Amino acid sequence: MAEVVSPSRGTSNSSVALERLRALLDAEGDRAEWQLPTERDLAERIGVGRRAVRRALEVLEAEGRIWRHQGKGTFAGQRPPVQPHLIASLADRTSPLEVMEARLNIEPALARLAALKASPDSVAALRRIERKTAASMDSDGHELWDSAFHRHIAETAGNGLLLALFDCIDRIRQSPSWRRLRETARNRIRLRAYTSQHGDIVAAIARHDGAAAEAAMRRHLLALQANLEAAMHGEPAPQDSAQDRAARPADSSTEAADGLGL
Repeated sequence: MAEVVSPSRGTSNSSVALERLRALLDAEGDRAEWQLPTERDLAERIGVGRRAVRRALEVLEAEGRIWRHQGKGTFAGQRPPVQPHLIASLADRTSPLEVMEARLNIEPALARLAALKASPDSVAALRRIERKTAASMDSDGHELWDSAFHRHIAETAGNGLLLALFDCIDRIRQSPSWRRLRETARNRIRLRAYTSQHGDIVAAIARHDGAAAEAAMRRHLLALQANLEAAMHGEPAPQDSAQDRAARPADSSTEAADGLGL
C-alpha cells in the first residue's frame, strides 16, 4: 500500500489535508469497497490534525470519492445504490402484497415523469423491450424482460432517488419464493392482457401524455395485484382456451407456456 510522505507534520490546514487525502486515494486507485483508516490514523499517517481530516473528508464525500456507513466506517468510491444486506432484511420483513402497494405508489408517478421527459431514443428502446417481453417463451425470459421494461421507464423518468427506490423494490421481488408464487398466477390469457397493458403504457409515453401513462401503469399494476391475491388465496389461473392449447408448441413446457411475471 502506498504511503503519503510529508515533511510537515501536525498541520491544521484543511486544504493540505484534502490534497494529501486525494493523493492517498489516487495511490489506492479508488479501489472499490476499500475502507479508509480511522480519522485518528489518517491524521497520523498524512501529518495533519484530526479536525483538518474531518473537514477534508466532508469535501471528498460531497465529491463522491468516498462514502460513509454509520457504525462501519468510511469507504472509497461511490456509495452502492442498494446494500445487499438491506435488501435481504427488507425481503424478510415484507410481503408480496406490500411490494405491490409500494409499486402502485411509485411506478404510476414514474410513468408520468417518463412521458414528460422521454426522448425519441428512449421511446424506441422501450418499444424494443416491450417486443422482447411479449416474445419471451419461458418464465425466466419473461421475468428478465418484464423487469427491464419497468426499469427503463424508471430510468427515463430521470429521478435518481425514485430510481433507487424502484431498484430496491425490484430486487426484493426477485426472491425465489416470490417468483414461485408469481408462476401460479400466470397463463397465456393473462399474458395477452399484460402485453396489451404494456402497449398502452408505451403508447402514452410515446405521445408524451403523462396523465394517460400514469393511468395505464396503474391499471396494469392493479391487474397484477388482483392476480397475485387470487394466487395467494389458492384460486387457479383462468384456463387456456382450446385455441390457445392448439397454438402452443408441442415441446413447450408448462413454464414456457405461462405468461409474464408479476
